[in-house]
Order: sequence, then structure tokens, then C-alpha cells
Amino acid sequence: MSNDLLLEIGTEEIPAGFMNYTFRQLRDLSQEIFADNRIEIGEVEATGTPRRLVLSIKDVAEKQSDLEKEVRGPAVRIAFDEEGNPSKAGAGFARGQGITPEELDVRDEYVYACTKEIGKNTDELLAGLLTEIINRLNFPKSMRWADETMRFVRPIKWILSLYGEEKIDFSIAGVNSSNWSRGHRFLSEGNIEINNTTEYFTKLEEEFVIVDHNRRRAMILEQIENIAKKKDVVVKIDEGLLTEVNFLVEYPTALCGSFSENFLDLPSEVLITSMREHQRYFPVEDKDANLLNHFVTVRNGNEDHIDVVRAGNEKVLQARLSDAIFFYEEDQETSLESKLNKLKNVIFQEDLGTIYEKVERIIALSAQFSAKVDLSAEKVEQAKRAAKLSKLDLVTGMVDEFSKLQGVMGRYYALNDGEDEEVAHAIFEHYLPRYSDDILPSTETGIIVSIADKIDSIVGFFSVGIIPTGSQDPYALRRQAQGIVKIIVDTDLELELDYLIEQALDILEEQGKLERSRSEVKAEVLEFFKLRLENLLEEAGIRYDVVDAILSTNYSNINDTLLRAKALMEFREEDDFEELIIAFNRVSNLASKSDNSTVKSELFEDDSEGKLYQDYKLIKDKVDLLVADRSYIEALKEVATLKGAIDEFFDSVMVMAKNEEVKQNRLGLLNLISDLLSRIADLTKVVVD
Repeated sequence: MSNDLLLEIGTEEIPAGFMNYTFRQLRDLSQEIFADNRIEIGEVEATGTPRRLVLSIKDVAEKQSDLEKEVRGPAVRIAFDEEGNPSKAGAGFARGQGITPEELDVRDEYVYACTKEIGKNTDELLAGLLTEIINRLNFPKSMRWADETMRFVRPIKWILSLYGEEKIDFSIAGVNSSNWSRGHRFLSEGNIEINNTTEYFTKLEEEFVIVDHNRRRAMILEQIENIAKKKDVVVKIDEGLLTEVNFLVEYPTALCGSFSENFLDLPSEVLITSMREHQRYFPVEDKDANLLNHFVTVRNGNEDHIDVVRAGNEKVLQARLSDAIFFYEEDQETSLESKLNKLKNVIFQEDLGTIYEKVERIIALSAQFSAKVDLSAEKVEQAKRAAKLSKLDLVTGMVDEFSKLQGVMGRYYALNDGEDEEVAHAIFEHYLPRYSDDILPSTETGIIVSIADKIDSIVGFFSVGIIPTGSQDPYALRRQAQGIVKIIVDTDLELELDYLIEQALDILEEQGKLERSRSEVKAEVLEFFKLRLENLLEEAGIRYDVVDAILSTNYSNINDTLLRAKALMEFREEDDFEELIIAFNRVSNLASKSDNSTVKSELFEDDSEGKLYQDYKLIKDKVDLLVADRSYIEALKEVATLKGAIDEFFDSVMVMAKNEEVKQNRLGLLNLISDLLSRIADLTKVVVD
């Protein structure tokens, strides 16, 4: 027999961003704890609203499974004396296992205690198990309240716990569990008695609470779709906003409001940001993707007094957009460039100076990088100009009010000032990519300034000892490094990591901002990028051992690294790949025993030595040309032609000869062959299946 289990933790409003994370914890913890206690359970669901976390477990067994244990004790000769009587050791072992010496089993010259623990009734254990689940929940931020020592996401107001029709009694943080819940904060009257687990969701809905977050989300989407059809418009649904709104309401009702058409003169990004970020509204467009003077919002309640609610939302948005109009017009009264000196009063980072100093570094790096990739003189000047203007919108009223519009407003203000269109667009693009699947810069100027800004930040923070550790990355340096990698791969730019880092270090040193050893900073930044390249190669479908083999060699050139990885993956498909790897690994392992790369023909004692050396010389120049041309598959195939000569060499001679000159000569020959391969990959890292 089994019963369903229900736990509801009622709280003050929980931050929307914590909900899905907490649901996963509830599911995982309950499955783990019930399994550890040998209680069979069925489907586990975690759900909730801003005011409650709910755990629902189907088919919870009425009793623990019995536990049979077998514990090996001391040897028979130690557990019993010569006459077969229990010794102190044997008696003590039996007593420790809760049995008599006579109940010990003897086999394999040892004694065993075989015990059976009868499972307890589940209802006797549930209070402790539910208490453990609640106490083990953790949150990104938690709090204490009143005089309680317990920390939780928000103060606990009530706890409902039922096992079938049976109430489970326990207490946490001064709150006693019961079979009473609470409905909607404003639409429900009083507490709600829940008599069994099956009626919980129905009774809560009668009191204007849709507990199931998935159902609530579906309701919101359906209501928005109905509005869109009725008004013949398109409601722009952002998944992040939809999730947030879903966890801000218990009983959703979508409604459509409007605002003055005069506000459509504002940039669309300003309107959308104001609606989404500040008011949690969904923007509305026509069929041609033109923004309309309408919005959709979701109220926490039913349709009663919906016109009053609509008017209230419209009034709030009107005030917000009026502020935006004011900032937009005031910002344009002076040019972007005229705001440059204001950056001297804005700190970028205490040890790295002001935003003004950072802009100086970005200008210098942009000029160097532009010239490095052979951009025209005009493009170099555009990059320097875009770098100079790149951070100036940070001191505008609009970006101060709407921080997510940095770069966006810079582009609009630059165009208003009559700046070149590519320069203006680069001001926006230099922030790209802003998140994992964001767009990348598309203009040459935007690409250069974006890389310059990011490498300056990464090298700068490393140079003052601010390095991401574990989950801590307050300055988003991982994202910026990944951004550089993605941009270089997308554009096939010939900008090597060594070069980027060295240039950034030069400028930091000129400004007196380099506080640590230059070589240490460079090594750490390269290792930091190595982890980003691992991600790149894995996303490209490269095997883990091939990733290791490629990144064990020089990876400064990102596109070259990717090409070599793909070539080695293709080379793996060769029929005799396994034999080739074994042969070349033997070469590499022995070659590592010496730094000698000099070969003297007069020291050869066997024809196999001369043949291998001649075969090597025949292919070396060709391999060099193929590697220079990045034709890595062909290069690997050329080196593979040495396999027969390598096998004959190892079959015919002892490399570690007693004669030191002969030994070093043979090791030098192996070093030459190993060096041919090392420019592509370290094949010793490749795993043969």
C-alpha cells in the first residue's frame, strides 16, 4: 500500500529568480533522502508560487524496506578458543552487532554477523524526513527573521504537510505544521483546510491560487495569444521575462494597455527596456515588426476592476517614458565628445584607474590591432574614433537610468552628432557578445574595438591580481574571453593570443598599472584562454583526447588550433591509425629523454638508421610547406609514411646503446621526427580505442 505526500512551505514573496533553482533542489533532495531511508516513492514534482514552495510525491510506500546486513568479523581462531567457546573478541563483536555469539555464522575461516532490520512505518519517519528536506535547502541569498537562528529564502509563515489524509506534525522556525493553507493574498478569505492530498490543488484554485507553475505559464501564454488575435498584433514574448512574470503572480490575468503615440519618437530600445526591465510589460508590434503604442502586462488577480488596473499601469508607464524623453533630449544638447572629461571622474577599477584611462588604452590597442590585420588607413582612424567615443554614453542621463542601454544609446547619440555610420555602429558592437548566444560584431571597426576592450579588461584585471575563481567572476572575464574567441573564429582574424596579451601588457606598463610579474600575468592569461578553447573544441565535436593533444602544443593562433583539431579528428579515421599512434608515441617517449637534435651519418651502425634519416629528409621540406599552408591532414599523412622505417629502426637497433655518442645520435634522429609532429599535436595524449 502507498499514499501520496504533500508538503507546502508558505513564505513571504520569494524572488522570481530563485524559484526554478529551488524546485530542482526539492526534487533532488526528496529523492535522495527517501532513497537513503529505504522508502519507495513514485513521481516527484516540485512547484509553487511567489508565496509557497510545494513538494508533491506520489505513491509513497507505507513502510520502509527491511534491511539485511552481513558484517564480517574476526577470524574463527580469534573469535573462539580451542574448545569452541566465544573469546572476548568474538563475544564483543557479536554484542556490537546486537546478536549472541551463538548466532554468528562461520565460513571462509571468519565469523559473520547476519542481521535483519525490520522497516519502520513511513508515517513515523516523515516528520524527520520533511524537516531534513527543508533544512537542507539553500539559496543564492537567505535571511534570518525575528529571533530565529534558521536561515531561509524568506520568513516561513505556514507549513502544510499531509500523507494521504494524515497530518504530519513537526515544527520549524517556530512554525507548527498543519493541514491548513492560505489562498490569494487579496482575493481569498481566511485559511483553507486541506483534508487530503488529492483536493489540495483544486481547493487552492478556488481561492485564486494556481499552484502549478507550468499550468500558470500556459495560462499566461494563452491569454497573451488571445489578446494578440483580438487586436491583430504581435506580442513580443521574451522567455526570461515570461519566467519572471510567472513567478510574480499566483492567479494570472493578462491585459493590454496603451501609451501616447508621441513616445514612439524614442528609440525602440528605450521603449522596450522601459517596459520590460522596469514594468515587466511585454512590448507589442504590428505584423511588420514596427513597435506600437501598446503593451501587455499580467496582473496578479482576476478580471475584477480590470479597467482600473489598466489605467494604473498606463499612468506608471507614462511617467517612466516621460523621464526617458527628458533624458533623451537633454543628452543630445551636447555632443558625445564633449563629455570626454567626465570619464576622468568615473572609476573603472581602483587599481586600473578611471574609465578615461581605459579609453586611452582601448584607443591604442585598436590602432595596433587595426594595423596588424592590414586595415586601411581610413579604417584605422575609424577604429580609433570609435574607441574614443565607446564609453561616453556611460555619463549620459539615459544610460544612468537604463544601464542595459550602454552602447545602444552611444550609437544613437553618435549618429545624432553626425559621426560616421560605422563608427556609431562600432560603439554598440564593441560590447558584443553580451551573453552566450548573442550576436557578434559585424563591422571591421566594431570587431577591432570589441577585442581591444575585452583584452584590456582581462589582462588588466589579471595584472592587479583579480582572477576568476570557481563560480566567482564579478567582472565577467570568462564571458569576455569567450567573446574574443568567438569573434576571432567567426572572422578568421590573424590575431594571436600572444600578440594580444603582449600589446595589452605594454600599454598597462606604460600607464604604470602593471602590479605583477609580466611573465606570470601572461602565463595565467594564456591558461585562462586555454579553458575557453577547450569549450570551443568540445562544441565543435572534438574528442576529449584530441582536445588535450592539440592544446598541449601552441594554441596562440585560435583558428589554427581549431584547424589542427579537425585535421587530427579526420586523421583518426585512417585504417592504420592505431599502429601509427603506437609507433609515433614510442618515438616521442624516447625523444623526450634527450634535447639533442643533431644527427651524424658517420655514427650510424645499422642500415635502418640511414634509411629512417633519408626518409625523414625526403619529407621534411614537404611537411614544412604543408604545415605553413595549414594543410594538416596532408602533413600528417606525409609523416605517416615514416611508419615502416620507424618500425624497422626499432626492430634493428637498441636506441639506448652503451656508446653515448651512438645513443645521442639515435635520440637526435627521433627528436627530429618528434618535432615534425609537435607543430600539429602531442600524439602521446591521443587515446587509442
